Amino acid sequence: MVSRIVVGAHYGWRDWLAQRVTAVIMALYSVILAAVLLLGQPINYDVWHGLFAQGWMRVATLLFAVSVAWHMWIGVRDILMDYVKPVGLRLVLQVLVVVVIAAYLGWTVQILWR
Repeated sequence: MVSRIVVGAHYGWRDWLAQRVTAVIMALYSVILAAVLLLGQPINYDVWHGLFAQGWMRVATLLFAVSVAWHMWIGVRDILMDYVKPVGLRLVLQVLVVVVIAAYLGWTVQILWR
């Protein structure tokens, strides 16, 4: 019989919870955006610009983007850990994924607040 002593490790609990929380945030944002777009005026540049000129929409969109990035990182990291066995290659791929995710988040901030 193997006796495992738990010394503070959560064995994936934090990542599991983060996936669920970010999924809920993304779903809520999608429902809100769909409602705004479907129940409002016909979409043209002025309506779109007016919607994203509001602070709450910018913050909600940034929260959505951060949730997508975190959700994506956990998923891709887990896939890489499961299927890429050479440690060096896995590290390089993980660094590339982090750089791409950071670039996307930076681009999102630039779009929202330029």
